[in-house]
Amino acid sequence: MQKKQYSVNVNASAAKAQDMMLGITDKNTYEQWTAVFNPSSTFEGSWDTGSKIYFLGCDEKGKRGGMIARIAENTPGKTVSIQHYGILDGDNEITDGPQVDSWAGGFENYYFNEKDGMTQILVEIDVMDEHLDYFENTYPKAMLKLKEVIEGYVGFPFLVQIKNRFSFI
Repeated sequence: MQKKQYSVNVNASAAKAQDMMLGITDKNTYEQWTAVFNPSSTFEGSWDTGSKIYFLGCDEKGKRGGMIARIAENTPGKTVSIQHYGILDGDNEITDGPQVDSWAGGFENYYFNEKDGMTQILVEIDVMDEHLDYFENTYPKAMLKLKEVIEGYVGFPFLVQIKNRFSFI
C-alpha cells in the first residue's frame, strides 16, 4: 500500500470547503465531485468523529456496493480522517477475509489549510498498488471537479464573438 497525496486550491474559506466537500449542508455537493469516481456515488451515515459511514454507488448492473468506514477525526475547518475497514456488497457487510484483509485499516485524510481567503485542500490516501493507476488518473480530475463545485462555476468562460458582439459563455 502506498500513501498518495492530491491537492487543489479553492477560493473559499476552509469551513465552506469542508462543508461542500463532505456535503454537510447539501449532500448534492459531495455527490457532484465524487461522481468522477462513480456516477451514482453517495454516502450514508454521519461525518461525526467515531461514526460509521458508508461510501456507496451502484455498479454497471445496478448492484449497490461500496466501502464501510469510521470517522477517526473531524475537526471543523481543519481535518477529516476516515479509516476504511470493510465493503458493502449489496446488503452484506464484509469486514474480514481475503476481500478486505490487505487494505482494511487504510486511511483517507482531508486537510483544509486556509490563508487569505484561499484554502488548500490536501487529500492523503492509502492506495493499494493494483489501484494506483486508477487513483493517479482519477483523483486529480475529482479535485478539479471539487474546485468547480466549491467555487460555483460549471466550466471556464470563453469569450466569443457573435455578430460583432462579445459574450462570455
